Amino acid sequence: MEEIIPKIDREAILAELTPECLLRQTNKANNLIYIVDALNAPNTMREIGRLREEAFRGAGGGTGKACDIDEFDKMDPPCRQLIVWDPVAQEIVGGYRFILGRDVKIEDGIPRIATSHMFDFSPEFISRYLPRTLELGRSFVSPSYQVSGAGQKALYSLDNLWDGLGALTVIYPEIEYLFGKVTMYPTFGEYARDLILGFLRKHFYDRSGLVRPHHPLPSKADSQAVRSVFNGETFRDDYKILHSLIRQMGKNIPPLVNAYMSLSPTMKMFGTAINYGFGKVEETAIFLKISEIVEEKKKRHIMSFKSQRDI
Repeated sequence: MEEIIPKIDREAILAELTPECLLRQTNKANNLIYIVDALNAPNTMREIGRLREEAFRGAGGGTGKACDIDEFDKMDPPCRQLIVWDPVAQEIVGGYRFILGRDVKIEDGIPRIATSHMFDFSPEFISRYLPRTLELGRSFVSPSYQVSGAGQKALYSLDNLWDGLGALTVIYPEIEYLFGKVTMYPTFGEYARDLILGFLRKHFYDRSGLVRPHHPLPSKADSQAVRSVFNGETFRDDYKILHSLIRQMGKNIPPLVNAYMSLSPTMKMFGTAINYGFGKVEETAIFLKISEIVEEKKKRHIMSFKSQRDI
């Protein structure tokens, strides 16, 4: 396990956060959202890599390297980095990396994206969906913005990130789908994990074979014992059961998992794989159509950006 690199100089980062890189202001907490990459903002990229490793390692995952920057951050064209910037504290609140499907290179029938080492992509997905898809990964919230003591800025950190994703669907109108993954850590516990995966299987599992894990995670998520737990008549009924059981174990549903669950009733879940190169975390692939995002979320994260642009 390597020692994480020191904090990057603020002046070096500020010099790279130019007006051309500014995407929008957040709806809450008065933060700013920028889009950068390893080529036009190398110092900011190193700070992103530092914070990603710090956040993921603290949760039980991570690369084990001094800085979480990989080939996908540096390839041609590189994945781009969406970051939430706190202009008062001059700190990165959190971020996502993304790549447009049109920019994804196909090598020997395999898309050059980070999830390809865990999932198989069908020819139908590659030809029909990928060109119109935004691939998302490496989502993180900086450790100092995860604690309740950080106040309003921490409270809205994930909401700020969704503001950024909403804006991306506007500036790239050809994008119709979002593809990404949600992560659970081995420390979460097998039964709690199986309950969440069982809930996702019941309400979102895709049986068409568009995307499948190379080696599905061994779990009891599809067992009769777990299936019998979710006996509600509606999604909301089952969600209440899940929430109650997870809380009884002294845990919470991971925030990003919670966020995706409530984003679209037609979201697809493609199964779960173990990411052996990232602390053996458990990655569940998800896919959704932007036009089918619930109206409340569209208004909050997409239409609010359109309104900003029209001013």
